[in-house]
Formats: sequence, C-alpha cells, structure tokens
Amino acid sequence: MQRLALLLLALLALPTAPALAQMLWQPGVHFEEIRPAVPTATPGKIEVTEVFSYGCPYCFSALPLAEKIKASLPAYAQMNYVHAAFNPSEAWPMFQRAYLTAKAMGIADANHQAMFEAIWQSNELQLVDPQTKRIAQPLPTIADAAKFYARHAGIKAEDFLARSTQPDIDEAVRKSDQLVKAYGIPGTPAFVVNGHYRTGPGIRTNEEMIRVVNYLVGLEHAKAAP
Repeated sequence: MQRLALLLLALLALPTAPALAQMLWQPGVHFEEIRPAVPTATPGKIEVTEVFSYGCPYCFSALPLAEKIKASLPAYAQMNYVHAAFNPSEAWPMFQRAYLTAKAMGIADANHQAMFEAIWQSNELQLVDPQTKRIAQPLPTIADAAKFYARHAGIKAEDFLARSTQPDIDEAVRKSDQLVKAYGIPGTPAFVVNGHYRTGPGIRTNEEMIRVVNYLVGLEHAKAAP
C-alpha cells in the first residue's frame, strides 16, 4: 500500500502536457514575442504565417516543412504566406511582386512549388549561373516571371505584366514590406503565429519547428477561450 501511495504521489507531481511544453519551449530561444503584436486579417482563425522568398534557397529546402506545419494545424488555425523583399541583389522585390500578382490572379498556390523548382532546379527562371554558381547577371525580370506563369498557369504573359503594375499590387507590396518589418524578421524562412510570436534561433530540427508552432497556436487559442 505504501508503494502504491508513493507511485500515485509521483504521478500527481508529473507536469501536464501544456506545462511540459512550457518547460521545453523557452522565450528568447525557441520563440520570440513580437512587440507590439501585429493585427491579423482572418477573424475567428489563428494565423500561422510563413515569411519566405522565392529567391531564398533555404525557403525552397523548407517547402516540405511548411507543408507539414500546414497539415499539423488544428481546425481553428490557418496558414498564410508573406513574401519578403529585403534582398534586392537577388531579385527578391521582383519575386515578391510576381507572387502578389499571381495571388491576385488566383494562380499563386497552384504554382508555388513550380516557381521554386524553376529557380532552384531547372533554371527555367535562372537566378544562379550554373557555371559560376554566382547570382546571374542580369537578374530575372517580371517579364521572365510572366512567361513562367504563362507556361504553367495558362494565362497570357501580357495580362500578367499588366496586372503587376496595377495600384492594388503596389498596395499589396507596401503591406507585405510593412508586415515583414513589423514582425522583426531577420531572415527567411520564418514562421509567425497570430502576429504575436515569431520562431526563434534555438530551434534545431524540423520536428521541433512543428511542435513549437503548434505550442504557440495553443497559447493563442487559450487566450481566446471564454
């Protein structure tokens, strides 16, 4: 009886799952608080935002991770994407405008992986010279991106180019730049949870990234609970 009582006391002393997660995932290591928090755009949903660039090879490598995070999210959370543009020497502003134009035309999601592959595998949209392994000169242009989408999405390149210069695309570019700055993103890829947290430098594996993101989603969900 005494051994049973000791066992029960030991079990009661074990931390619950949320408490254990709080012990594992530490602010300043695995995640960082965004101050001030950035308002989200999807009422009733917790947003998980990947900040990325088509011009970032690490973002290409992280494609499977982003898909796993998206698949792991509970029903009350939603994945979205913000294209960064803080590296003009590697055509990031152009890729940002191309992404936002494709998004406005409803062809971004279906061609997301294909765009990465065109840049980093097939050189269909050449960013790196395969001979020198250096950034290609000249850099790819919005006209090159228009030709890519014409081939892969069945739209007319001239229609894409015309759409890319519209005022709403200029505004979308401005908002994307504002978000990346407000999030305090030092590099890509990065994940932001509900405008309140960004993933930290202490995450060592993809599995940890998935677990940290879902831990932060859980924190935000608990805040919203009545």
